[in-house]
Amino acid sequence: MKKLYSTLLILLVGFGAFAQNSQVKKANKLYLQRAYMEASEQYRLVSDKNQEVLEKLGDSYYFTNRMKEAEDTYSRLFDQFETIDPMYKFRYSHALRAVGKNDKAAQYLGEYLGEEVNWEDWTTKMDTAVSHTYTTNQVMQNAASSDFGITFMGDKVVFASTRNSDRPIYRWNNKPYLDLYEANISDDGKLTEIELFGNEINTDTHESSAAFSDDGNVMYFDRTNERRVKTDWSEVPVATIRIYRAEKENGEWTNIEELPFTSDQYSTEHPTLSQDGKTLYFASDMPGSLGSFDIYKVAVNEDGTFGEPVNLGPNVNTANREQFPYIANDGTLYFATDGRIGFGNLDIFKAEAEGTGFSEAQNLGNTLNSEFDDFAYVLKEGEEKGYLASNRRGSDNLYAFSREEYKKPVLPKEEMEINPETGRRQIAGVGNIYFDFDKATIKPESEPTLNRVVEIMKNYPMLKIEIGSHADARGSDKYNMDLSQRRAESTLEYLVTNGISRDRLVPKGYGEEVPLNDCTQPTGCTNEQYAKNRRSEFTEITGDTKYFQDQPEAQQQEEEN
Repeated sequence: MKKLYSTLLILLVGFGAFAQNSQVKKANKLYLQRAYMEASEQYRLVSDKNQEVLEKLGDSYYFTNRMKEAEDTYSRLFDQFETIDPMYKFRYSHALRAVGKNDKAAQYLGEYLGEEVNWEDWTTKMDTAVSHTYTTNQVMQNAASSDFGITFMGDKVVFASTRNSDRPIYRWNNKPYLDLYEANISDDGKLTEIELFGNEINTDTHESSAAFSDDGNVMYFDRTNERRVKTDWSEVPVATIRIYRAEKENGEWTNIEELPFTSDQYSTEHPTLSQDGKTLYFASDMPGSLGSFDIYKVAVNEDGTFGEPVNLGPNVNTANREQFPYIANDGTLYFATDGRIGFGNLDIFKAEAEGTGFSEAQNLGNTLNSEFDDFAYVLKEGEEKGYLASNRRGSDNLYAFSREEYKKPVLPKEEMEINPETGRRQIAGVGNIYFDFDKATIKPESEPTLNRVVEIMKNYPMLKIEIGSHADARGSDKYNMDLSQRRAESTLEYLVTNGISRDRLVPKGYGEEVPLNDCTQPTGCTNEQYAKNRRSEFTEITGDTKYFQDQPEAQQQEEEN
């Protein structure tokens, strides 16, 4: 009998090992095919996850913007194993940043870069280095599709979207292949009368990232190869991306041809054209890049031929990703990168024209960038507004922005601090004030903080602040928005009662949109966790020239110095 039990045990163990190996092989095949949504489900079912499984499971989450799951998986990876590819420190740091674990994110990013990373110091420097402050608004509430890669085409826009359900499914994210769409623009920046761009351009593979000549008669765009080919850098055949050119004749797009420097062995993507039409900028992982994707430029000759692509060099490019370039009429290059210290994942940077090249890239700041991917910036020339794409709310969505020239803050450094959870400039010795559930009444324990705000505002009479108030996730979106606005108003009234002019205060309710933790659902958190989101924050408003103009001349000169 013992022999029988032993035999059965051996058979069961062997069957379990065989089943596990089969599961891993199935997951690995999906991973190599870049079917990351399906791969993650298969890796998740593996009961005994070794290092390779944890690495690929974490990557499958990371590449599909499921950062909470990626952070958890990478955490297990680093807890269980010691010898790990340094790239996982890079990815883990971004996942940590996305879920608000900034100290740990700084540790791992610092180890990857080989230098100390201090988010607070970096954010403080950013506050005085940015050239503009931005206001952003999501253009469309369409959670089912991904929308990005927008560009202006005269008075219209053209953008890429997965909304065409007639297209095949792309296994990377289980959404339809991308098509180009065109739309009109309403006065508030929303897109109206959205329709497919045209079957001359759109096919059953991806089309995205259009760019147009100044007269609108030449178009460049991305198209993914229909065929998959074996490359030197992939274990399985892959489809690379090529840039195409098309000409408009009699209202239709014709002469659609791939550019001569495209290839099956690498991708060329995200074209943007200089105003004079003589230089095309694009992203590529072609041989000679500094690492992953770099930004390149290529001459567009008068006879329609092209020069040799030129890498823009280390002032722009890094060992990681640089993508989605946009060249403005003044020669400023805007692009997205995850290869420099930023707010998280892809951030939007700019590099100004300098001689025959570009100045050192600068981050555009946290009024535009978030802890997630922010990319595909495009400017409406002469109007200080434009669009970008971001997956800050889960999937790729389009955001309209307006920008104002940045003005020097009123508060000196010693009187302000950066909120480590939001990255915003606040009154030092701040913190927030908090509210009881479903209440907008100021609590007695909040009065010392409010009195400190009063003291600072009296000491700096040109200071203007936003009172940003928030609610937890319990209750409807509309109710929470109204509740947070009432909290902002009651906070304002306290300050006004204590001698602060009403026109120096801007009350703004954010509802439940900006939580300080992961409590984004009406159930599943403790009362203490929900309470952290029921708050008012005090943020300096910069860029209001009225307050500088009202200062006495001597004081204004002192501030400017």
